[in-house]
Amino acid sequence: MKTLLNRRIGFLLFIALIINACNADKKIVYAQDAGHYPNLSDTTSVAIPANKIKVGDLLIITVSTTTPEISIPFNLPLVPTPTSTNTSNYTATSAVALQTYLVNTEGNITFPVLGEIKAEGLTEMELAQTIKNLIYPRYIKEDPIITIRYANYKISVLGEVAHPGVFPIVNEKVNVFEAIAMAGDLTIFGRRNNVLLIREESNGKRETYRLNLSDKNLIHSPFFFMQQNDVLYVQPNGPKARSSNFSTAETLSISIVGTLISLASFLALILKK
Repeated sequence: MKTLLNRRIGFLLFIALIINACNADKKIVYAQDAGHYPNLSDTTSVAIPANKIKVGDLLIITVSTTTPEISIPFNLPLVPTPTSTNTSNYTATSAVALQTYLVNTEGNITFPVLGEIKAEGLTEMELAQTIKNLIYPRYIKEDPIITIRYANYKISVLGEVAHPGVFPIVNEKVNVFEAIAMAGDLTIFGRRNNVLLIREESNGKRETYRLNLSDKNLIHSPFFFMQQNDVLYVQPNGPKARSSNFSTAETLSISIVGTLISLASFLALILKK
């Protein structure tokens, strides 16, 4: 009778552990049920995408001519930041960083002389051509060089990686594997076949995709290269999810119950003899 009781208790404990483990993913996984696995082909090689300017982007725009005086009205004034007690010493980096244009909620930037210009949805090259057409030859007779760079180009990597965080991208070009390398690679608990990509399109709409890092066709797909403000989330695998579902107190309780069951079984065996 005692042996049967012990077996029943052990069975109920096992069932409780299984139910608790099945609910583990629902408690810790971000953006559940978001995204789908796109169909990837090994016959199509996608070029590096041209980034589309979005609301909230900070742009560094410089207008250059062979005669610097001509282009001065079309550049933001430099406000140097002192780097030491000697205010005559300034750094080029701090000066350039102040030459930023914010893409406002209407998708426009406010440009010297020209006023508001639509920037949202354009590439850097397209916006440069737009500014050039507005300046030349109406205001200046010399063909200017328009340079545009992002001041806040960044991506985010989180989840089961060694060093999650937000990473600035200087050259405005990074692929999925480089992004993961910046975060110190996936941990042993990361699901290689289930990485969530959150991407904001130029129209402000957010799209979600599930990526399989083991699929060789990923390198030919439109999702291989990251875009401005992309987020990668590496989902934990089953064992990690289950282990995080138990607190120290719960683990201790389960251990004590298991010990008591073993002890009861041992006593029942002795008494039977």
